[in-house]
Amino acid sequence: MSPTPEIGIAVFLLKDDNKILFGRRLASSIGAYTFALPGGHLEFGESFEECAAREVKEETGLDIKNIELLTATNNVLSDAVHLVIVYMRAHLSDPSQLPHNLEPDKCEGWDWYGLENLPEPIFGPLGAMLQGGFNPFPTITNSKEPVAYVVM
Repeated sequence: MSPTPEIGIAVFLLKDDNKILFGRRLASSIGAYTFALPGGHLEFGESFEECAAREVKEETGLDIKNIELLTATNNVLSDAVHLVIVYMRAHLSDPSQLPHNLEPDKCEGWDWYGLENLPEPIFGPLGAMLQGGFNPFPTITNSKEPVAYVVM
């Protein structure tokens, strides 16, 4: 029997000064030693928005609002790892909140970065999407229709 794809939610958590929250994953995680967005596995019966809020809270202690779907990627990373990543966008409920590393066994810590100075190395599927020109920040010309990216 072949492995089953896993569904993950990744959250572009945006600050008003055009910054995105990234954390460096540790060895026990998919994407070990790369920078990634807060997020995790979608649980049975959970909406994308519920998962985004839960995962951000569990990993960083932050409360978020204005959670919306951006896009999804289909990523076959190895013979045993197939991830479907649903990317969401959200903002801090209270801009004065600070991220805390609530899962130090999975992440080194959290910090804010601009698109012009992204941390290195970035998790493969996320890096490919950003290098391809994907912009998570709202613009006047953004369509409400989600776009799916396929990274293999």
